[in-house]
Amino acid sequence: MAGVSSRAAHRVAVLMGGPSAERAVSLSSGRECAQALRVAGYEVIEVDAGPDLAMRLAEIRPDVVFNALHGRWGEDGCVQGLLEWLRIPYTHSGVLASALAMDKTRAKDAFRAAGLPVVESVLAPKAEVMARHVLPAPYVVKPNNEGSSVGVYLVLDGANRPPQLSDEMPQMVMVESYAPGRELTCSVMGDRALCVTEIQTTGWYDYDAKYSPGGSRHVLPADLPPEITAACLDHALRAHRALGCRGLSRTDFRWDEARGLAGLVLLETNTQPGMTPTSLSPEQAAHMGIGFPDLCRWIVEDASCDR
Repeated sequence: MAGVSSRAAHRVAVLMGGPSAERAVSLSSGRECAQALRVAGYEVIEVDAGPDLAMRLAEIRPDVVFNALHGRWGEDGCVQGLLEWLRIPYTHSGVLASALAMDKTRAKDAFRAAGLPVVESVLAPKAEVMARHVLPAPYVVKPNNEGSSVGVYLVLDGANRPPQLSDEMPQMVMVESYAPGRELTCSVMGDRALCVTEIQTTGWYDYDAKYSPGGSRHVLPADLPPEITAACLDHALRAHRALGCRGLSRTDFRWDEARGLAGLVLLETNTQPGMTPTSLSPEQAAHMGIGFPDLCRWIVEDASCDR
């Protein structure tokens, strides 16, 4: 199905909130996008996604659904499948790409098949990870299907004991070799990689560093050798295509500058990037001359079914 023209799309339902661990971030993204779309001239209905979502959408009868959900259910193919069933054009990636990107292990399989550099990782039972070092330290333990650094444990070199994971962690977790270096990210908008941002923090780039005021500093454009910038742009676009993403995505990297180009590794691709004006993807769009209302308008005009 072709994208929705700005003339055809008058009423936009912005999905936000939802039941995932990233509910608070999604509410912030959704409210900002709703306001930007009103500025852009759309009739906007804000929808806090819950079990009655299909009924709510049937009542609202939107021309387009703007998906501002983050995390499970909203970002893993579930709501995308519902919208396909209802035949309501929607934004961002479709069912398969969303499910692949959210499953970090399967996403890495797709990246490897595309010749993209990723770090070693294994899926392991939570009990085993707490009983012994599954990989040599340093390594990272994280849920296989959450985002926003939810539930991430860093096990440092020389650690005597394996991590003791919280009750909220799933029964199967990803254990991933720690990739040292600088934190980089690059957004893709349609078929175009935008630019590269370096994220600077005083410690681990965890949930608080991402979302607390002053938790991190964004350097845009990143001060990098030209070949590293070019590689990030290339890898982000190839990752977007390898997963079958649509609309807007963002791919995160680590770069160990002591190793040159060999020190660049791809961490993951986010199919539902944060969408406040100061979030990474909108910042990159603004750097390329695309203001926040225009970015949101482009996302709506790109909406479709059969994504």
